[in-house]
Amino acid sequence: MSVRLIDKYAHEFIEKDALAAMEERLIKADAMLKARSEENDYKGWYDLPLNYDTEELAAIERAAEKIRTESDVLIVIGIGGSYLGARAAIEFLRSRYYNIQKKDTPEIYFVGNSFSGDDLDDVLALCEGKEVSVNVISKSGTTTESSIAFRMVRHMMLKKYTNSEIKERVFVTTDKERGALKAFADREGYNTFVIPDDVGGRFSVLTAVGLLPIAVCGADVRAMLRGAANMRRRIDAEGMKNDAYRYAVLRNLFYEQGKCVEILGSYEPSFRMMNEWWKQLFGESEGKDGKGIFPASVIFSADLHSLGQYIQDGKRVLFETIVKQKQVRKDMFIPSNAVDIDGLGFLSGVKMSSVNDEAMIGTLLAHTAGGVPNLIVEYDKRDEENLGELIYFFFIACAVSGYILGVNPFDQPGVEAYKRNMYALLGKPGYEELKEELLTKIHAL
Repeated sequence: MSVRLIDKYAHEFIEKDALAAMEERLIKADAMLKARSEENDYKGWYDLPLNYDTEELAAIERAAEKIRTESDVLIVIGIGGSYLGARAAIEFLRSRYYNIQKKDTPEIYFVGNSFSGDDLDDVLALCEGKEVSVNVISKSGTTTESSIAFRMVRHMMLKKYTNSEIKERVFVTTDKERGALKAFADREGYNTFVIPDDVGGRFSVLTAVGLLPIAVCGADVRAMLRGAANMRRRIDAEGMKNDAYRYAVLRNLFYEQGKCVEILGSYEPSFRMMNEWWKQLFGESEGKDGKGIFPASVIFSADLHSLGQYIQDGKRVLFETIVKQKQVRKDMFIPSNAVDIDGLGFLSGVKMSSVNDEAMIGTLLAHTAGGVPNLIVEYDKRDEENLGELIYFFFIACAVSGYILGVNPFDQPGVEAYKRNMYALLGKPGYEELKEELLTKIHAL
């Protein structure tokens, strides 16, 4: 057992009968998670670790080896779930300094997740004089940010390579049969991988969406899937009392107490992008119908020197979930100084991991004393199996938490509002009436 929930720092915030009162809602949420509809209910991720497409996985590994052998750089084009999981996994498994470390795998850059020309230009400049491959990820092929980036990157590659060379360097992850990107990839003869119809973007990191870029960095993606499968089997064996369900229940109990902001924290900087992945997973799944816990994140101890004051003494609408790593890859011992100029001589010979652990415990005690409930999600170490377990743990917790809250955790109706306005203001055909309406509002301000 690796990933586990520790709730002892939250006991004082939970009334004796509160958990029992949640039981009926949890039973209903469990039934909803396990139910299957004739229509696509986007629960394909649920059984995926147990029955993934072995041929597709082998093709992903072959493509990753080809990219590692022939390229200095892999550009990954995607937004939201089409890039966050892969980037998070690479930084977690390798390093947040991955691209500048000496290694025998390509640099990996992520674009198509903003409209910033400066950012895209920075990445393209880094590719000058280097052999480049591209992985473009989009179910439809019409996501604006990613489509613009693909146009720009392909324009760069057309100056560098022949069409036949480009065909060997572009890898497309998209719908199995439909969509503009699928049609274009088939026409150009690009290598293609499948985004399953029944897996939504924020639940897609264990599909080709995440596995291809992750495999390029040299990670063992089969071990990730094995970790996810281990977590699934454990959840099945433990039934309604499993840790993922308990986490879902506790966060909803805090929400009903008026604690509408959850801060996910880690004491490992390598977890920073995992925080970003988690924020999309929970924010997009629960934030609807006027409901939802707002997901925020911190990396301690750095953020104790910025947000720590608010967490300790600010408005009491917060609870924290700390993701704790038990084992470090390489421990370091604090050296002694001939002259104790910093007053830290008492730490001479102490392991850095010990300082990190005591800082965490001290912070937990301070924050709970200040009225902030704290949960701990603990994992053993930074490796592929632990990561697979963590990902699946949060998948399950997110789905069940959404159902307990009373929302559909697999849709995202609110994200279309900004797109409609943006298309209208940019002059997309069919949006003329809305454009006039928006311009009238703008001029009235």
